[in-house]
Amino acid sequence: MTTDDAHLGTPTPEPARPQGPKAPGAKRDRATEGRGRRADQNRRRPAPRPDLHPKPGPSASTFGPSASGPSPSGPDARPATAATTARPETGTTAQRRAERPSAPGHSTPRRHLAQPPDPTATARPDTDPTAPTTRPETGRPEAGATRPGAHASAVTTPHGRHLAQPPDPTATARPDTDPTAPTTRPETGRPEAGATRPGVHASAVTTPRRHTGPTTGRPAATGAPGATPGAPGKRPRAVPWLALAALAYALVQFVLVVPQLAHALGWDETVYVSQYDPRVPAAFFSAPRSRGISFLTAPFIAATPSVLVLRIGLTLLSSAALYAAFRVWRPVVGARTTALAALLFAGLWITQISGPQAMPNLWVAFGAVAATGWFLRAVTGREPRADRWLAGCVAATALFRAPDAVWLALPLIATALFRNRRTLPYLVGGLAAGLAQWVAEAYIRFGSVQDRLHVSSATEGDMGLHLNFDNAWSSLNGPLLCRPCTAATLDSPGLTLWWLALPLLAAAALAYAVRERRLLPTALPMAVAAALSVPYLLMIDYSAPRFLLPAYALLALPVAGLVTRLNSRRALVLAGLLIAAQLLSQSTVLTQVTASAALTNERYRAAADGLRTLGLRPPCLVSGPRALPIAYDAGCASAQVDGNNVSTTVAGILDRAAKMPTALLTARGQRPPHYARDWTPYPLHRTPGWTAWLAPAAPQGP
Repeated sequence: MTTDDAHLGTPTPEPARPQGPKAPGAKRDRATEGRGRRADQNRRRPAPRPDLHPKPGPSASTFGPSASGPSPSGPDARPATAATTARPETGTTAQRRAERPSAPGHSTPRRHLAQPPDPTATARPDTDPTAPTTRPETGRPEAGATRPGAHASAVTTPHGRHLAQPPDPTATARPDTDPTAPTTRPETGRPEAGATRPGVHASAVTTPRRHTGPTTGRPAATGAPGATPGAPGKRPRAVPWLALAALAYALVQFVLVVPQLAHALGWDETVYVSQYDPRVPAAFFSAPRSRGISFLTAPFIAATPSVLVLRIGLTLLSSAALYAAFRVWRPVVGARTTALAALLFAGLWITQISGPQAMPNLWVAFGAVAATGWFLRAVTGREPRADRWLAGCVAATALFRAPDAVWLALPLIATALFRNRRTLPYLVGGLAAGLAQWVAEAYIRFGSVQDRLHVSSATEGDMGLHLNFDNAWSSLNGPLLCRPCTAATLDSPGLTLWWLALPLLAAAALAYAVRERRLLPTALPMAVAAALSVPYLLMIDYSAPRFLLPAYALLALPVAGLVTRLNSRRALVLAGLLIAAQLLSQSTVLTQVTASAALTNERYRAAADGLRTLGLRPPCLVSGPRALPIAYDAGCASAQVDGNNVSTTVAGILDRAAKMPTALLTARGQRPPHYARDWTPYPLHRTPGWTAWLAPAAPQGP
């Protein structure tokens, strides 16, 4: 049965049905079954056409049965020649095929043997470039499909269709795109604008395979939402708010604190720094102190005696520690809450002035924030390395201040008993590692840990139950040390409202956490802050603003989480205004307190210069109420016979005075002790009436 071709006017045989997955010559192999049947077929078969691309081998030019003998028969038999036996055609069919026009030098038989692929061509691993592409419902080849046996150049069939050519082996295609596939619309099957039609030159060859990648006529879609133009698949970088907060913290210190305190050290600073200063004798190290800050400042002070270099180094380290400590909380509470908490804590004046100072309380705050964050990540996130970081942070906190590390570990250990006991060995191990140096020093200097604790209690003023809220309130805006606090008065009470609002904000954050069923990330920092505040609010009778730095740092996290939960624009604007007012008020207090601290430090330096003018040269000894910072600036040793830093006796002072130049310092209107009544007084200039009493000159040897 034939159909009329509308273009040529000649009948066209009906297209063959698709042949399934067998090889092109699989059906024709059945012609070899039986000699008689094959002989009959060979009598009716026309002369074979020569193969345009013969395969190398001894039988490349033969068709049909082998000339050497009969072929084996059976279903598994294969022809011995490289070419397969063509399907017999009738005379009418051969006549019609001969009348059809064809390209010069090319033949288009009804079933042409597939040519072997070009070894230089590059095809997709899942695509046969020589396989015909047919429609499954009709068996007819698709438009632009290449029939088996077509030549590398474009071939036109009698139907006017152009056969697609194989791809150019020199062309470079994308790994996920077939370079011979036309660009079509999936919904219509029509080629896109700018797509290459089948049958064009070999430089733009297409196949009926649908193209799934970006086309030349349509812009490529970006892979990520919110991607910037010109950078497909790239998300815009998030603003590093936490890093900016740490940078602003360093900038404020460099502008407002370091220039004021760059010439001299404070009282407690000289005690810590002198422990490893190779140029001066170490000051008396009392029982409550820990040596972490001495270890931190040792590299700076060993390299240079410059106070400015020490201030700059501590400023950089404190800013980096602020970022590192609050960065631990980012997976727990989010980036915005973490950055805002760091900003609230860094905005306090006591945090800013403590950055370049050689004092341990700020570093205890950083250690407490980091340890609590790692504990939460170890308990809730099941991170494998969180336990190790937890142990390291607890150990570092114990190095800076051993009693505070114990108060830090208590709520963490209690939480671990109920939530995750796997963290208990790391908590206990980190605490033991940090306390090892303090315990060893207790046995060496004081006899035992119990004796050191007893001496520490006496130094602190007999620690016990002392409600110290009023002293903490009085010293909130300075001075740096309120001991005793009987004469302290609160300046600018309006600038301390944040201190009263802090517990209320923490309670509101806790209520939100209960309603959202995220209690632990909010309640645990509040519990640790309360534990660290116990010795300073309930157990001593004096105060200093730096004592509560760890509590402020931990409470900043739930307060920041409360602010970031606000959804109303009006509420956010109000919160932003309040935060800006808080930062501005803290900068005002910072300017006043820094100027006062710089004046006090300059008085210590002026007194040391006066002693050098009087002829006091190392080795020398300075005693009296303000002996420690003045002796450090003068390069002398210091000793006390009374007060909180008792380090010697009267007999010891007299014995050393007989061997080296010795001076006793008194305040305005104060008389010297009885053992120095016969010493020579000398007023010290540029000081508030201080007097230096010089011991008689030691007898010189022969």
